[in-house]
Amino acid sequence: MIATQVPDRRKPDADQVSNSIHWHAMTAEQQLAFYRLQGYGYRLLFVRNLLSGPLAIIAQHAQLATISSAGELDLQPDIRLRA
Repeated sequence: MIATQVPDRRKPDADQVSNSIHWHAMTAEQQLAFYRLQGYGYRLLFVRNLLSGPLAIIAQHAQLATISSAGELDLQPDIRLRA
């Protein structure tokens, strides 16, 4: 068999699955804001569901930021992540 004919038996990468779940948990406004920030090296860490709506936690290197459910960016959030 040629390599292109062999079906890929690997499971999806856990990070890809996780990011897909978090991506779908975000509002359209958050997705648009994050899409614009990806070009600057931001990555989506996770989404927390709060009473006020989903809060996306993103990072650029070691710098954390958040995107509110309305798509507002906070570059200096008062949050800490557990190790």
